[in-house]
Amino acid sequence: MKKIINAPADVVSEMLEGMAAVQPRYVKKLLGFNVLIRAQPKKDKVCLVSGGGSGHEPAHGGYVGYGMLDAAVSGAVFTSPTPDQIYEAIKAVDTGHGVLLIVKNYSGDDMNFDMAAELAQADGIKIEKVIVADDVAVANSTWSIGRRGIAGTLFVHKIAGAMAEKGKSLAEVKRVAQKVIANVRSMGMAIEPCAVPEAGKPSFELKDDEMEIGIGIHGEPGTHRAPLQKADEITAALLDKIMDEGIFSEGSRVALLINGLGATPLMEQYIVAKKAASYLKERGIEIVASQVGNYMTSLEMAGFSISLLKLDDELEELLEAPADTPAFTRR
Repeated sequence: MKKIINAPADVVSEMLEGMAAVQPRYVKKLLGFNVLIRAQPKKDKVCLVSGGGSGHEPAHGGYVGYGMLDAAVSGAVFTSPTPDQIYEAIKAVDTGHGVLLIVKNYSGDDMNFDMAAELAQADGIKIEKVIVADDVAVANSTWSIGRRGIAGTLFVHKIAGAMAEKGKSLAEVKRVAQKVIANVRSMGMAIEPCAVPEAGKPSFELKDDEMEIGIGIHGEPGTHRAPLQKADEITAALLDKIMDEGIFSEGSRVALLINGLGATPLMEQYIVAKKAASYLKERGIEIVASQVGNYMTSLEMAGFSISLLKLDDELEELLEAPADTPAFTRR
């Protein structure tokens, strides 16, 4: 598969250098490390650090800025960042008020963020960690023990970031992050694979008339492979699985995220959004906020995921709070 790159080994560092070069009001690259930090840090707040393997852009570097993350750590494509990179990110942003690590539930990420946390704690830095596991597709996966963390992580970044921006304590920021995690559910699907630059070939194969339901953001298999269906049928199937969780019911207020996986046109994403809106309305569920677009991708994979966050007054206020980052702005 064709890639517009210089060399496979340089894709992550060159990507981050490019982001820092064209978004200097938002981010700067930490010298010697694949880490983006806020260009204009705030000195009197809890700081948020997240990250993971590259290939999910704009996650996570695109969410570094006011009201969201203070640092994002990028591993190689679909590979957890190393503990030393995470440790340097923590040190670079800590203000003395503590650091919350927001980690998607993948075994490598969990282990490496834990190791970095231990190093930082030895330096006297206050550390807390939350694990996002919003994917309802499978109970365990190739990459994780327990449910995977996928696009619902965006809501954790936004809401915990807003709480931190208010000057709340590390315990309070962690509490609200956990509240989001408890109330967000996601599920995705794909119709075409992606190709890791260093591999140079598709990560899996689908026939022209096939789709994979419940796929992960690294191309991990989902619940089943099935004949390709119409957009409305696919959307309803994903939402049925999310609704089976039992946390959304008539009268619920929700935030809806339709997330493209990299190669799905906005035209198709909005067709999905149309069906999602009617599906939820029929069940008496009110969409209070919505986002449609590419927020956590899988290189050039064709497909999408749906995330629903159940809101209360606190979460809604924080979700609507101002944010200003390269990939997400709310005024």
